[in-house]
Amino acid sequence: MHIAFAASEGVPFSKTGGLADVVGALPRALAAQGHQISVYLPRYRQTKLTDPKTILSSVTVPFDDRYRFCSVLDGGTHSGVRHFFVDYPPYFDREALYGTAVGDYTDNAERFALFSRAVIEASKIMGAPDVFHCHDWQAALVPILLRTLYAQDPAFRKVATVFTIHNLGYQGLFPPEILPLLMLPWDLFTISKMEFFGQVNFLKGALVYSDYVTTVSRKYSQEIQTTEYGFGLEGVLRNRAATVTGILNGVDYEEWSPEADQCIAARYSPSDLSGKASDKLDLLNVFGIKNADPKLPVIGIVSRFAAQKGFDLIAQIMDRLAREEMILVVLGTGDKDYEEMFLRLQKQFPQKVAVKVAYDNAIAHKIEAGADMFLMPSRYEPCGLNQIYSLKYGTVPIVRATGGLDDTIEPWDARTAKGTGFKFVEYSGESLLLTIKAALQAFRDEASWQVLMRNGMSRDVSWGASAR
Repeated sequence: MHIAFAASEGVPFSKTGGLADVVGALPRALAAQGHQISVYLPRYRQTKLTDPKTILSSVTVPFDDRYRFCSVLDGGTHSGVRHFFVDYPPYFDREALYGTAVGDYTDNAERFALFSRAVIEASKIMGAPDVFHCHDWQAALVPILLRTLYAQDPAFRKVATVFTIHNLGYQGLFPPEILPLLMLPWDLFTISKMEFFGQVNFLKGALVYSDYVTTVSRKYSQEIQTTEYGFGLEGVLRNRAATVTGILNGVDYEEWSPEADQCIAARYSPSDLSGKASDKLDLLNVFGIKNADPKLPVIGIVSRFAAQKGFDLIAQIMDRLAREEMILVVLGTGDKDYEEMFLRLQKQFPQKVAVKVAYDNAIAHKIEAGADMFLMPSRYEPCGLNQIYSLKYGTVPIVRATGGLDDTIEPWDARTAKGTGFKFVEYSGESLLLTIKAALQAFRDEASWQVLMRNGMSRDVSWGASAR
């Protein structure tokens, strides 16, 4: 098949989160199975291209106030995947992808409407795919446009659409007057289509118009059909239950494996774990932790700082957690409240908590390799990738049993020597504290802990199975 991906970010060209990792890896895995794969991305200021060629010098996108004219660049073919970039500097040549610390860009609807139209128009010339695979609200207009304004276009008569939800919490909500500005018909503004509590909801439109809906873990596909996790769209998803499925994300072991990692101080493997001690010392040094006992367990966090990640639970228990024999190292950036919270905890417990407010890929690798445990107490987590990376590095995950965290981590049972980590169900500080204490207790039995580490390291969550 010819499958065309449409997404707002993808490694190695642009990234703010896990979506970019998926759009970087899944197309390669599909290409390896013999499919013809194209990927359409915006060309941001951050997008580094070597020798891009203009393949379409002018694509006309109508807006209510005036036409916009963008171009499409051919980024070449890598690992069997051909990349195209929608180039329109007034919309995409900016300091960030979606917004700044002040908030989202006010013209995000126009920016990604232009992107979606350009994808459709470019594919008419380059060859319509068998399937458009669209990701998150920024590409949601592709299936909407194909089933409305382009419904009679013979070029797309046999084209199917798959829409993947990476995080239902981000929906693309805009005021109703956006419809005429984007040249979309008013009949889309109904409760059965794109209307959502008086606003226009891009993601809802994609859920209505796509042929198939996937999300990034089996458990999350079930959770989003409930009131607790559905963000108001649970009814739409329940109506489509027969065509909603969860396919667990994979990970790229060429980048995330302690046997091949370029960012870490020492390599190691399940048969020889000795390098992990060097990586632990290197990690403590990177975080400026002096004279720490190397036998102390280190708990790592690498995350976007956001409400969904469960960091309010850490604030609830930190005074009691600080009494335990452990060190917490934290890397991340995001909501100012959480940045300030972690910096405050570091000041309060300088021997126990070390924080870097930053996005730093190399340090993220060092945490995966050098920590003994990895903490993800998320309120909800569609898939999560860090707990899967952690398994490969023998860094034992401590997670809340939600979404992909529940699907990928099996609770450790010391009697049977089965399991890969520790997890708790109730969203409370008490449950989190008890689970961390259980992990710290297990860590004291070195032989048993090494069995637990190797259990995780033997798990294969690569992209091949997900692609199939």
